[in-house]
Parts: sequence; C-alpha cells; structure tokens
Amino acid sequence: MNVKFTEAYKIQAVQKALCRSDDSSLKDVADSLGVGLSSLSKWIRQAKKHEFEMASETEVKMMSNEKRPQDWTLEQRLEIIIKCAALDAQAINELCRKNGIYSHHVQQWKADFVSGKQSSSPAPKPGEMKHLKTENKALKKELNRKDKALAETAALLVLQKKVNEIWGVDEDS
Repeated sequence: MNVKFTEAYKIQAVQKALCRSDDSSLKDVADSLGVGLSSLSKWIRQAKKHEFEMASETEVKMMSNEKRPQDWTLEQRLEIIIKCAALDAQAINELCRKNGIYSHHVQQWKADFVSGKQSSSPAPKPGEMKHLKTENKALKKELNRKDKALAETAALLVLQKKVNEIWGVDEDS
C-alpha cells in the first residue's frame, strides 16, 4: 500500500519529531503517526535542506536548528533558566523560540534542578563513542568465544557420559 502524504502533514510530522520529549525515540514518533521510520527520517533531512515549499520562515529556522533540547549541557540549561526567571510568559516563549526549545523544557529543567535530579546528560563525544563501540565489539567477540567454548565443553561432558553408559566406567580414571 503506497500512501501519499501532503507536505503540510510532513511538516507537522517533522515538527513533532524534532520537538519530542527526552524519553521518546524517533521510532515512537513514527509509530504514533503511522509512518515508517525511514520516511520520517527522510522528511527530516528534506526539511533541514529546506525542500518543503509550505514551511514558514520560523518553521525552517526551527528545523535547521541542530541542537535538540536533550543536547543542552547542564550549564546551558541553568543559563536559560536564569534568563527566564525575570521574564513574563510572552518573553519566555519568545526567548525559547529563538533557542529552538519550548517553555515546558525550561520548566522541566527548573524542576530537575530544584529536585536535584540529573536529567539526561548530553551524548558522549564522537571520540568517546568510537572508543565505546570498539570496546563493545571486543567484549561481544570475547563473550561469543566463551559461549562457544562453554557449549563445546558441555557437549564433551554429555558425550563422555554417554560413552560411560555404553561401555561402562573406565577403571583407570
């Protein structure tokens, strides 16, 4: 079944994907919209390249903003909380729009700071990520080797048991 989506729908889907909460994945958003993950990812790439005609200037600015709310460091979050402290609701919304976030993000960050909760930390640096992937791969390889050795040992024990049942226990051992 090949479904055609309007550009307006695609824009709304991209906005929903880019403004998702910290605890939801892109796959969750795609599932809730009833579209494939690859389609949603393609729409996001298109939006960032400004390939949608109906996108307004503010929508394009928001979509081209690479920094998601969960990518903000604790220092940056605290800085925006302090800036918002002296502002009214309209000014807070305007400041949030400039920074590509929503006021509820600021409210959540403030609540996290007050409660002492460490919210999601920024992603590891690319060098760290490469090191972690390499280490993960090596550990998986070692685990796989040990699993095979364990399976072989178990098979040998079963065979030894069967040999003993057929020919009897060897008196020399």
